[in-house]
Amino acid sequence: MRSLKIFTTLLLLAAFYTAQAAPSLIPSPPRLAATGYVLMDYHSGQVLASDNAEQHLEPASLTKLMTAYTVFHELKSGHIKLDDEVRISEKAWRMIGSKMFIEVGKYVTVEKLLKGMIIQSGNDASVALAEYVAGSEDAFVPLMNAHAENLGLSGTHFVNSTGLPHGEHYTTPIDMARLAAALIREFPEYYEWYSEEKYTFNSITQSNRNLLLFRDDSVDGLKTGHTEAAGYCLVASAMREGMRLITVVMGTESEKARAQESQKLLNYGFRFYETHQLYEANKPLKQMRIWKGELEQLPVGLADALFVTVPRGEYQALKASMRVGKTLVAPVSSGQSVGTVSIRLGDETLAERPLVALQEVAEGGLWQKLKDSALLLLE
Repeated sequence: MRSLKIFTTLLLLAAFYTAQAAPSLIPSPPRLAATGYVLMDYHSGQVLASDNAEQHLEPASLTKLMTAYTVFHELKSGHIKLDDEVRISEKAWRMIGSKMFIEVGKYVTVEKLLKGMIIQSGNDASVALAEYVAGSEDAFVPLMNAHAENLGLSGTHFVNSTGLPHGEHYTTPIDMARLAAALIREFPEYYEWYSEEKYTFNSITQSNRNLLLFRDDSVDGLKTGHTEAAGYCLVASAMREGMRLITVVMGTESEKARAQESQKLLNYGFRFYETHQLYEANKPLKQMRIWKGELEQLPVGLADALFVTVPRGEYQALKASMRVGKTLVAPVSSGQSVGTVSIRLGDETLAERPLVALQEVAEGGLWQKLKDSALLLLE
């Protein structure tokens, strides 16, 4: 099987290349004029550069990534539809800051409001969507925080759907990177809106504030943010030759600076690193002996595809290892952890994942259990 061959090949080649391959020369990441930042590979989740990655910072309109994520979940669940018409409240109409210029009392579809929020960064659109989904913005915010908790965004807390300043409204650069990755992974059908350069509503055309969309063809998202307290922020993502990187830059001094600093991280990541898929999800890596069961061999593998990001030219130096329990006795459920797969580069562990049973094995009959009990005594 392809996954098993890859695993075996890594094990066989590791000793040869580790001894003979010269280490790649990777310069230190660029230092940015920003309060906090992160460069993360989308597929592997590895952080390639960071500063103050876990510091609580004001997100400004980066908040709208979670507003959109929450609305996308409601669309996916079937609770709302893109062509639903939303009556615009006075509160939404009166919102300060960036607007898509909706009008009180009129009806606007969910799809148009989403584009007004994503492309034009409309605070009015954000509130209108929050009110439609949950009845009020106050009722919508707990949904945002519940999604943040489910995604493991432990340094994030939302108070509103727009990102307007509040003492208890904060996030971290690493949380924003992980949120962006979840949004791209879970909602590819809506992600394309983040690459649109302009949007016209109510006869008013506004350009996307993400300057990288106009400068770098590989960039296809995501979101800008700005308040006096937060500074200028940008979450960006780019894809080159199958490798996707996500950058988060927070607390820069201008629109130009946030784009320039983000571009530095993207160029660094694509120039000096490469990402590889080592194993597919739910593909056998090994057959394990299982005792006292209906079957004697249990296929084991990974529940999710495994990617690693390495310095360019270092792929062949990877070492793969597998640790399994000495004795595996039925019953075993599908997905049950039976060991660990580790990927190392030199002294660094790049990835460690549970090795899981890929099928259920029930207890065998009385004769099988008696026979295996006797054989186990000889082990």
